[in-house]
Amino acid sequence: MKKLLEEFKAFALKGNVMDLAVAVVIGGAFGKIVTALVESIIMPLVGILLGGKNFSNLSITIGESVIAYGAFLQAVVDFIIIALAIFVFIKMLSTVTGKLKKQEPAAEPEAPKATPTEEYLLEIRDLLKEQKAEKTSDN
Repeated sequence: MKKLLEEFKAFALKGNVMDLAVAVVIGGAFGKIVTALVESIIMPLVGILLGGKNFSNLSITIGESVIAYGAFLQAVVDFIIIALAIFVFIKMLSTVTGKLKKQEPAAEPEAPKATPTEEYLLEIRDLLKEQKAEKTSDN
C-alpha cells in the first residue's frame, strides 16, 4: 500500500499532471467567456443579419415535446470558437517553442574499444616508457 501511495504521489506531482489541472481550470473559465460571447454578442448579430431572429428561443414543438434547437446552435458555435482558439494557441505555442528550443549538440561518437591485443600492446608501451624514464633519472 505504501508503494502505491508513493507511486501516486510521484504521478500527481509530475509537472504534466499539474499543467493539465491548470489547463482544465483555465479552459473552464475560457469556456464560460466564449459562451457569454456567443450568447450575448455573436448570436444576436447573426440574428440581426438573418432578419431579426432570436436563436436562443428557436424551437420546434412536436406534439407536447419542445425541441430547442436554438440552444444547440449556440453550443455548436461555442465549440467552433473554442476549437479554433485552442488550435491557434497550440500552433503559436509550437512555433514559439520550436524557435526557443536550443539545438542540442550532437553526441560525440565513442572511441572504438581496443581489442585485447591492442590493450596488451598499450601496457607494454607504457612499461617501456616507465623503464626509459627510470634509466634517464638514474644517470
